[in-house]
Amino acid sequence: MIENRDVVVVGGGQAGLSVSWHLVQRGIDHVVLERDGIAHEWRDSRWDNFTLVTPNWQCNLPGYSYRGDDPDGFMTRDETYAFVRGYAGTFHPPVREGVAVTSVTQAAGGGFDVQTTAGPIRARQVVVATGGYHEPVVPRYAEKLPAHLTQLHSSRYRSASALPDGAVLVVGNGQSGAQIAEDLMLAGRQVHLVTGSAPRVARFYRGRDCVAWLHDMGTYDVPIAEHPGGTAKRENTNHYVTGRDGGRDIDLRSFALEGMRLYGRLLGVDDGVLRVAPTLGASLDAADAVAESIKDMIDDHIAREGIDAPPEERYVPVWRPAEEPTGLELDTAGIGSVIWSIGFRTNYRWLHAGVFDGAGLPCHNRGVTSVPGLYFLGLPWLHTWGSGRFAGIARDAEHLADRIELEAGLRASIGAPA
Repeated sequence: MIENRDVVVVGGGQAGLSVSWHLVQRGIDHVVLERDGIAHEWRDSRWDNFTLVTPNWQCNLPGYSYRGDDPDGFMTRDETYAFVRGYAGTFHPPVREGVAVTSVTQAAGGGFDVQTTAGPIRARQVVVATGGYHEPVVPRYAEKLPAHLTQLHSSRYRSASALPDGAVLVVGNGQSGAQIAEDLMLAGRQVHLVTGSAPRVARFYRGRDCVAWLHDMGTYDVPIAEHPGGTAKRENTNHYVTGRDGGRDIDLRSFALEGMRLYGRLLGVDDGVLRVAPTLGASLDAADAVAESIKDMIDDHIAREGIDAPPEERYVPVWRPAEEPTGLELDTAGIGSVIWSIGFRTNYRWLHAGVFDGAGLPCHNRGVTSVPGLYFLGLPWLHTWGSGRFAGIARDAEHLADRIELEAGLRASIGAPA
């Protein structure tokens, strides 16, 4: 028997739940299919000391917002998991946990054939809310590392105590890599960090969290089409900063003064020796330049609006590499573990529709594709920088719910088949 549904939502995280809330309010028939459990990624793919890097007051989903007593703080991993699970408890969405979608195919005459581990569904419309981080990336030259080393992707890292003894090599200094490197250093481990081109941002400036300033300036609300470079922004690496212990900067130069070993971009591995490019100094300078440019924007906003905010001295680099390292002998350095923090790749091989570019990324306009009734939600930079945050997902979900309702009305008016 084929089940018939007006809308199938694939994914039961905050994105899938957000669009479900709107569909419930509008009385639109739908089901949310979740391969594992609601919000499981928050619990299963973050380390023990993980915190959000956005303040709690930004945690707003449709019909739901942060209700704790620390709006300027940063929820931990378990608190974030509980927040999203608690959201689902407020409106009881039609979620089927433990049901995986194995394929979605355009059906003859319109709609979609959805194959799942619990049986087939015919859907008039489909929302893909599986996020943009599907398959952990580990480079092929990881195979060249000595067999005795423990290797894992950042999504599998939990704590320093779970790793074998010895120094730890972290490859990649985006949000996860930089925070994991700090976590390891705070636990007393010798850390070697291979850096890339990730930018950074100050946690606080002129008396407020930089996120609060950028929020007031409307920075998170600017559509991607209005940014220089347009949709290429979707490939940008997130700024590194932390919400740990009430929030603070992550300054790799300070880490170096405290004993962390820093390196430039990884080139390859030969006989237990990492080859790295002499790019460390330039990478640190570029990251600092981004942080200072954000402060420039804040200064301009304060002056333009006549805001009374305390002045603050600008950042001065506290460390520079005396010379650029070009290699690292793993055994000599006593390294016992390697953590790869170089991102994820998408996997939409189960979705059979002509909506992807040559790199396998979905083509859409604010989540709406060229295939009638097929949508994406919860992607970084889906519409704005804020799309990767709770409040931005809420706004994107409402937009898609409007389109779903409109599409359903159009189908009904012309008597289109399910």
